[in-house]
Amino acid sequence: MSFQPNSPAARDVAYFLHPYTNAKAHEEQGPMIIERGEGVYVYDDAGKPYIEAMAGLWCASLGFSESRLVKAATDQMNKLPYYHTFAHKAHLPGIDLAERLIKLAPVPMSKVFFCGSGSEANDTAIKLVWYYNNARGRHAKKKFISRMKGYHGVTIASASLTGTPVNHPGFDLPLAGFKHTSNPHYYRFGQEGETEEQFATRMANDLEQMILDEGPETVAAFIAEPIMGAGGVIVPPKTYYEKVQAVLKKYDVLMIADEVICGFGRTGNFWGCETMGIKPDILTCAKALSSSYLPISAVMISDDVYQPIAQASADLGVLGHGYTYSAHPVCAAVALETLKIYEERDIVGHVQAVSPHFQKRLHALIDHPLIGETRGRGLIGAVEIVADKATKKPFDPKAGAGALVNKAATEHGLIVRAIGDNIAFTPPLIINDSQIDELFDKMVKALDDGQAALQKAKAA
Repeated sequence: MSFQPNSPAARDVAYFLHPYTNAKAHEEQGPMIIERGEGVYVYDDAGKPYIEAMAGLWCASLGFSESRLVKAATDQMNKLPYYHTFAHKAHLPGIDLAERLIKLAPVPMSKVFFCGSGSEANDTAIKLVWYYNNARGRHAKKKFISRMKGYHGVTIASASLTGTPVNHPGFDLPLAGFKHTSNPHYYRFGQEGETEEQFATRMANDLEQMILDEGPETVAAFIAEPIMGAGGVIVPPKTYYEKVQAVLKKYDVLMIADEVICGFGRTGNFWGCETMGIKPDILTCAKALSSSYLPISAVMISDDVYQPIAQASADLGVLGHGYTYSAHPVCAAVALETLKIYEERDIVGHVQAVSPHFQKRLHALIDHPLIGETRGRGLIGAVEIVADKATKKPFDPKAGAGALVNKAATEHGLIVRAIGDNIAFTPPLIINDSQIDELFDKMVKALDDGQAALQKAKAA
């Protein structure tokens, strides 16, 4: 494809290496350039509007035009545009945000460590767990267990936690010491005649067997998203976390909750931990912490984890970990204002009010010939495209069913996320009922178009 010389599209292809993009295909296809946003909508450089049903990357919780966040950033820029938090230095936005998060935590927590992204937060959690176990003299207890198709980031260590298929090949990952247990997707992996609770028991047994095979004295922590996001919006079955946490407690393995997608109201409670009954020792969060207007993330640790870390830092002279932008004052100020908006506008209450309609429209898609399963909680959901509803047979990956539906959605003015043949939805938390209807009306059209394209390809 040829692009107009010196156009934004031509310059993008010439200079920009895009994340999660086929670089060679991008040379031909070029970018979709988003120019502005308003509420739950974004507009491309031709002025075409789209419902942003993914809130960007699961993250723009307050939409794309919240003026209070712009003002919070501007005010802080004028007051103190940057300062660090190394060597006993501090600033009020960082202090205030740490205090606020501890008070909002789903279980008692002691301290907050700030980072710049969800990947950094999970990478930091890994390092803190290693430091913690060294401090306790448990030098072999260093292995991490996550889940197949779990998503925890893309830094070298956090990508090793991640269990999605595209994140390891070509990168020499995962690193040694990172293991992946079974994916708790009942629709795909439940056995014939097996109830959800029986399936949950089997998943917990799989985890226990992995801990025993590796050696409990070598396994440090288990990390999980309350609801799996980039792995396809997988909602674990009933009793899953209850049984998993019993296994972890039995073998003195820490529970890390990755709340990067689920936190701050997405699941209908402030934390996904509350929705799914998780009591973490460590919690990581990002994305909706600032509605993603500026990059910031956090790691919260319990006092049981903090005390050995604190003593080790005294013994060693310093906690030798930190980032230039840890608790960046402008990012922290925007995060504080975001949390104020959540409280003042009762965003969790709003999610609880509109999510029944969202889930009703989502689950109604099960009637479409392409859809084998619908799943979700609150304002997060997904549908799974199948070739045969009765047998759950998937399409041949070469058919690109999910990509065809995703392309059709874009043509209809709807931005969704194709995860293989799963289509995910996480709209901004401010979405209303009429916008939910618009979203799913467009999705039905996209499914119809995708079905027609697949039938045409089959006949050819």
